Amino acid sequence: MTNYLITIIGPTAIGKTSLSIALAKHFGCDIISCDSRQFFKEMKIGTAVPSEEELNSATHHFIQNKSIFDSYSVGDFEQEAIAKLDELFQKKSVQIMVGGSGLYVDAVLKGFDDFPDIDDAIRIQINTDFETFGIDYLQQNLKELDVYYFEKLTAENPQTLQNPQRMKRFVEVCIGTGKPYSSFIGQKKNSRHFTPIVIGLEADRAIMYDRINQRVDMMISEGLLVEAKELYPNKDLNALQTVGYRELFDYFDGKIGLEFAIEEIKKNTRRFAKRQLTWFKRTENTTWFDYQTDKKKIIEHIERQLQTSNS
Repeated sequence: MTNYLITIIGPTAIGKTSLSIALAKHFGCDIISCDSRQFFKEMKIGTAVPSEEELNSATHHFIQNKSIFDSYSVGDFEQEAIAKLDELFQKKSVQIMVGGSGLYVDAVLKGFDDFPDIDDAIRIQINTDFETFGIDYLQQNLKELDVYYFEKLTAENPQTLQNPQRMKRFVEVCIGTGKPYSSFIGQKKNSRHFTPIVIGLEADRAIMYDRINQRVDMMISEGLLVEAKELYPNKDLNALQTVGYRELFDYFDGKIGLEFAIEEIKKNTRRFAKRQLTWFKRTENTTWFDYQTDKKKIIEHIERQLQTSNS
């Protein structure tokens, strides 16, 4: 029997959670979350974790299952998600995956490339140099050692250039192997024991931005300020280098006013949504629907896909 992973992608605040629950109820299956911000149990309001009612409407996995103090990578998620799917497919041949983290979606659908082991001494030296010289050191090294990949990130995924963990990894591979990081991409073909059916949700940009603004206002009214204040002592943790928290940390530091911080959250979330769409539009074999499309129509489309695949 063929297994199918219905994957719902799209920008933040577009309605992915609602659709995933409707599909899980229809197909009688579970939901795998691949929103990298919702893994952390300390970050509930600012990451728009589904409500208790929504979580109780279907069985969810990988939501608030880690702590901000845990070391957790996209590679860890890939291994855990694939293991969970293997388990779930034994019960039901159709499962759901939903989330706005493109890299994590790709990790499950396509897997990662193989990279050689890197000498610990190189890793330690890069960490030391980063502590001394900051993110600029990592960016400059990647630009010199793999200009192709540096320019690709600049154009398609600029936030990665500000991510110390990811940047350290790129540089250590370049230095440790003497080859560009990009030279190892695309060499390995990962086998998957399922067929993806990818559904994308989208809206006109003005509508998408309005929904984002409304969501941020709702987060503030639900207590985001209190949540961020509790997390503030740990503001340097990698998990907290994210929109919705960084801006409020600047407010707590006295760098900006509260109203300005809230407007910055809205602006940076809109930018994030734009980058999400750019990433997801590259996802192969995706059927895109307007966010207001009747869920019954989307279910009918999926049913046809399943029938065609099984015929």
